[in-house]
Amino acid sequence: MLTDSPVLDTEAVRREAGRRRTFAVISHPDAGKSTLTEALALLARAIQDAGVTHGKSSRHATVSDWMGIEQERGISISSAALQLTYRDTVLNVVDTPGHADFSEDTYRVLAAVDSAVMLIDAAKGFEPQTVKLLAVCKARNIPIITVINKWDRPGLDALGLIDDVGERTGMTPVPLTWPVGIAGEFQGLIDLRAERAIALAAIGAGAQAAEETDVDIDALDPHEAGAWLEAREESGLVESSNGSFDREEFEAARQTPVLFAAAAKNFGVSQLLDILVDVAPSPSPRPSKDAGPRAIEAPMSGFVFKVQAGQDSSHRDHIAYLRICSGTFERGMVITNQRTGKPFATKYAHRVLGRSREVVDTAWPGDVVGLVNATSLRVGDSLFSEEPVQFPDIPRFSPELFAVARAKDPGRYKQFRRGIDQLEHEGVVQVLRSDLRGDQAPVLAAVGALQFEVAAERLGTEFNAPTSLDNLSYTLAMRVGPESQGVPETFRGGEILFRSDGEAVAVFGDKWKIGHFTKDHPGVVLEPIGAAVEQ
Repeated sequence: MLTDSPVLDTEAVRREAGRRRTFAVISHPDAGKSTLTEALALLARAIQDAGVTHGKSSRHATVSDWMGIEQERGISISSAALQLTYRDTVLNVVDTPGHADFSEDTYRVLAAVDSAVMLIDAAKGFEPQTVKLLAVCKARNIPIITVINKWDRPGLDALGLIDDVGERTGMTPVPLTWPVGIAGEFQGLIDLRAERAIALAAIGAGAQAAEETDVDIDALDPHEAGAWLEAREESGLVESSNGSFDREEFEAARQTPVLFAAAAKNFGVSQLLDILVDVAPSPSPRPSKDAGPRAIEAPMSGFVFKVQAGQDSSHRDHIAYLRICSGTFERGMVITNQRTGKPFATKYAHRVLGRSREVVDTAWPGDVVGLVNATSLRVGDSLFSEEPVQFPDIPRFSPELFAVARAKDPGRYKQFRRGIDQLEHEGVVQVLRSDLRGDQAPVLAAVGALQFEVAAERLGTEFNAPTSLDNLSYTLAMRVGPESQGVPETFRGGEILFRSDGEAVAVFGDKWKIGHFTKDHPGVVLEPIGAAVEQ
């Protein structure tokens, strides 16, 4: 039975919001994001065994990677939102695609979190995609916890990595744990917060939580004490140079706490959990477009940061991921979509763990709720129960690759069109059309080539519509201003295409063609599209 908005208990809202930590895990591909996410779930007892401890061949068991192509390639493509409880604190973990081709999806996720865990491969240090994601976090002033992962494998020097973190991030790195043993010989940790030395041992090759044993360094045999004494000395040097942890500096994104870990063996993961509970920020008032920050205690509001279909092929389900920003969400309440002005009934609200899900009856600021069969919702939609609110738009990336899609079997055109509409709705690719090309040959636009591969894979498997993609020579797009006059259908070196909302887009082979176009069509106003990929 559908209900109206509940009576708001502001004290309960403040208490529950204070228990929440909503964060993204970001990194370059293959630095261990999904492995770390699964290790967090294991230690928070959300799953029984970690499934990636034997490398990519076992990736089928990774709970947050459910899509066929993810399991085959051993990469994360679709962001997974997991909710864990640890020490009476609710952790909303958003695992993001690390592949550069999916920067746009990651950008959306970063709009929905309060902090980020930045993962760095101990052997490779900072990599290009990490730098791009770091720039987005800094632009949004998102506090960052740095985890240097894979310390169980040969890698770089710990002191050198700390210096690199400081240079690349522009923040002061403050180690909260320090490794005992060089990279590849991970014996234990110095926990600087707890002033403990801990020996680590993997259980079941990493399928279970690591065994931790306190070590009295001063009581060790001299032959055994070398690595421990060296770790204590190095951590002391860094602490004397960089200072101790300062929460205000961290929340202002001027300082980043650093931890060392080997997520595949669950080394250092319990310390990360403790730091997330003790240090990571809880939800705070969210900026809105017109009315200033939306107070945590205000009536229920939130925004959609991701739309996903196909997780349950037997039900053809469709999930909109809603970040709760204020008030209390209760399943069955009727909320309003600010974009359309229409009410929306929240009868089917789930918490999603890969393919698994459970019904959500109540959610609080910071929580992520999956609204099932929410076909009317779009990425960026603001939802509210009583007081209207519009949260800032989530910028769209300007595409750089374009391809014409066609159904290989004309008899499957109905399924092909339904699949194209679904992928456009989710934001997997941008879909552009024109009268000249017709609906049977839409143009797919993407930031990276792998987006095309995912689109073709899903059209074939989920919609039974095998699809061919023919690449076009265009490399950039510009929005055509609504005040434009004399807009041509085609022109030298490009053409005009349309989004489903009617917005016109001009596509060009290169930036030099833009100059020719503006000279030939002075009445057409061109505007840049959304965010640059380099951000």
